[in-house]
Amino acid sequence: MNAETETNETKIFMVRATVGREQQLINRLAGRIEKEGHEIYLVMKPEEIKGYIFVEAPNRETVAEAIYGLRHAKGVIDNPIKFDQVKHFLEPAAQKIIVNPNDIVELISGPYKGEKAKVKRVDRQKEKIVVELLEAAVPIPITVSLDSIRVIDRKSENTVEQY
Repeated sequence: MNAETETNETKIFMVRATVGREQQLINRLAGRIEKEGHEIYLVMKPEEIKGYIFVEAPNRETVAEAIYGLRHAKGVIDNPIKFDQVKHFLEPAAQKIIVNPNDIVELISGPYKGEKAKVKRVDRQKEKIVVELLEAAVPIPITVSLDSIRVIDRKSENTVEQY
């Protein structure tokens, strides 16, 4: 037995995966963990890293056994990584989006992705805004979440928070 298997401390291992198929690998791995009871505590795929997932387990052998034969799994990196190297992926990025009525925004997700719109109302408690598309023939109010917009132009004269 080596020192790695003798300790009860868990480690984080990187698993190489087919790029773009990381979530499928996670789903297959979760099914196997549930079915076979592998000693794996966490499986994570940071959006910023392509072709890899992170797996928390007591040792490399446990991870290798759990992913063996799974489609889109390419192998386990030999050395575990330190928690400090992945901690920032676990902490939510606190971004405060300041938006006011009459500001011009671009929708960055959803069915109207890429469209520009004018802000009509802001509900900061629900983190939602009501916008009207600029290029629409008929102005239709659309409610979107704050995380699905990007402010392009600040048209509001007063920047006091309005509800």
